[in-house]
Amino acid sequence: MIWREATRLDVPAIVALLAADSLGQSREIADPSAYLAAFDAMAAEGANHQIVAEDGGRVVACYQITFISGLSLQGTRRALVEAVRVSPGLRGQGIGAQMFADAEARARAAGCRIMQLTTNAARTDAHRFYDRLGFTASHVGFKKTL
Repeated sequence: MIWREATRLDVPAIVALLAADSLGQSREIADPSAYLAAFDAMAAEGANHQIVAEDGGRVVACYQITFISGLSLQGTRRALVEAVRVSPGLRGQGIGAQMFADAEARARAAGCRIMQLTTNAARTDAHRFYDRLGFTASHVGFKKTL
């Protein structure tokens, strides 16, 4: 399995992974134009990366990692991990653990001292997975649709 930065050609496979669960089915759409525009904007930002796992020429997992500089915690740089997905037929095979090892290596290389994520409250299996990886449910998150 190869973990690499995604290209525009990977966007349809990434969108398929995002839509391949109960929450994503109602949130993702088939029109690729919005996703391609978002991918281009992420690439232009420089600190925002879409990562994919490729196995046998096929994208089987993805995540987004954003490196954030800030003043809090004595100027601690942090990595925000989002949009974590593994192909439904491959879940439970250790790919998620490989993904977070890759994300942590990228975060450390970028000078981050904290790796953080949010997960939907309904994803109880994911909560147990993140606990096993050493994440702590230390904060309560809030979101507001604009």
